[in-house]
Amino acid sequence: MKNAAYITAIGAYLPNGPIGNEEMEDYLGLIAGKKSRVKDKILKQNGIRTRHYALNKTQESTHTNAEMAALACREAMDKAGVRPAEVDLLATGTTQGDLPVPGFASMVHAELPLNSCEVASFQSVCASGMMALKHACLQVKGGEKHTALSVGSEFASRLFKHSRFEAQGLTSVPFDTEFLRWMLSDGAGAFVIQDRPARQGLSLRVDWIDLASHAHAYPACMYTGMRDNRNGSATWLDYPDYESASQQGALNLKQDIRLLDKVVQQGVSHYFNLMEKGMIVADEVDWLCCHYSSEFFKKPIQDLMSKGGGAIPEHKWFSNLQTKGNTGAASIYIMLEELLYSGKLKEGDRILCMVPESGRFITSFMQLRVMGTDRKRKAYAPRPVESPELVLKPSEINEKLVRDLARVWIDFETNLLQVPVIRMMHEGNMTPEWYKLLLHDLRQQVIDGSQWISRAASHIDIDLFDLRSAFIRHTATEHKDYQLLEKNFMALGQEADAIRTGRKNIGSEALSAYMFQRASRPNPVDLLGAMFIIEGIGKRLAGNWGRMMQEQLELTDEQVSFFTYHGVADENHFHHLEQAINTLWEMPGMNEERAQALAGEIVKTARTVARLYRMQLEELGNY
Repeated sequence: MKNAAYITAIGAYLPNGPIGNEEMEDYLGLIAGKKSRVKDKILKQNGIRTRHYALNKTQESTHTNAEMAALACREAMDKAGVRPAEVDLLATGTTQGDLPVPGFASMVHAELPLNSCEVASFQSVCASGMMALKHACLQVKGGEKHTALSVGSEFASRLFKHSRFEAQGLTSVPFDTEFLRWMLSDGAGAFVIQDRPARQGLSLRVDWIDLASHAHAYPACMYTGMRDNRNGSATWLDYPDYESASQQGALNLKQDIRLLDKVVQQGVSHYFNLMEKGMIVADEVDWLCCHYSSEFFKKPIQDLMSKGGGAIPEHKWFSNLQTKGNTGAASIYIMLEELLYSGKLKEGDRILCMVPESGRFITSFMQLRVMGTDRKRKAYAPRPVESPELVLKPSEINEKLVRDLARVWIDFETNLLQVPVIRMMHEGNMTPEWYKLLLHDLRQQVIDGSQWISRAASHIDIDLFDLRSAFIRHTATEHKDYQLLEKNFMALGQEADAIRTGRKNIGSEALSAYMFQRASRPNPVDLLGAMFIIEGIGKRLAGNWGRMMQEQLELTDEQVSFFTYHGVADENHFHHLEQAINTLWEMPGMNEERAQALAGEIVKTARTVARLYRMQLEELGNY
């Protein structure tokens, strides 16, 4: 293979709060109004204490399966600092998507802000998550893709609503179905897979993934779509109508528990085969993440491994089955998410993952190697939100204007903290790719800055000489700013043409269009509100943003000077704004009513520009 594949971040999504054993029937419902007689025995054996359901207590879905998968993907992308535009493959695994058609990956893609990308849908049971991961890793290792998402997601609980069984005229459920009713729950996990390790923190290098089907040797063990697992049984599509299939119990999810021992034996047999090939050296395994569906099966697995000379000590086993539940295809994702961020791993650790599937006997193994260090990313706490100080001549109109603009600013800065690129700066997750994108997209709008100010100045009557002069002075200080952005971009090793021929993102388009529209009107003094926002960013935020990014990305001064320059220079720019406002009320023909109206327009323009500027940052990369 051309490259290595690394899991650079893991996201997990577990819907709603944890549900204890005593609450399970509140969510799934009592069948015929009666409590289960076998629930406690099954729960005692499987050892699960809490799990999550995407159902409320009236058995209504709170999420779709695709929504849970997408939320896990979003978390993984946020942790990795991966932009949606970077993802070129989405591979999914699930037992049952929300729809029989189309594929689950298409439904998850529709929930994500990704561009067009390749998708792959894997439908099986627990091993489907491993199938999706292997597909993604092979594409990354082969060099065809650079950044992929693989996701495992399950929404099993809705198969076990009391109403489904009551509609079949049942007052109790056959054991092959009731067994699963107390075993399975909901959740999703997602991996970001890249051809390089994460720049910060730990990554998991995928050494190999090995899957094997044994369906040729066994009947179906966990299944739906037929009444029983005998050869020749009619499938649900062979019934004259869906209602008949449902009435006959053909749509119930079942497990032939008499075959479960065979699943354990087949899994351990596969383990020994990999030992014989030299792919697994038991003594070198630092962590074993084993997806067993019940604590009941752990001891038989350990006994068989020990008898074959492949024992792995108890302290190396890691599982969160007891607290997160059995989430099928998502289990190994959710397990590794907890382990990766637990602080227990160190560079060089070898993790062996074992994911058997009872559906029709699939066994799968994976070896991961911990790369990087567990050095914590430095987070940067947001400073207290406050408006940039605006020093104006004492007057009633100025005092009200300052108060109104301060309210606009506080709302603006508070919301900015939720914009992904700003959040990444404060969380210490900024990446070189995001920084280059930020420079690229800001340049396309900044180059317009001096032009709309010049246009505004040209539309101010000569009688308003002082105000017009203030605008002209301001544009003189702005018209070279885009050059700083270009120099920073090229100092990162990028081609000048890449930024000079770039397009505006849709937020920049809206912001520039609004500015030029306002600047083209007679005496556009309301643009003082726009200057308050834009120069306020320079005065209060740009320098801090520059220092955060310089430290996180180890940038030179030449690579970040646009931000650090504005952190200093915009103090002077802000003084020009103050001079312009102070001269405003001395315009010929000014009276109290006119002044209040103008002040209101300035505040409204400030509010509009604040929203559009935030949109520009929200839409980075969206052209």
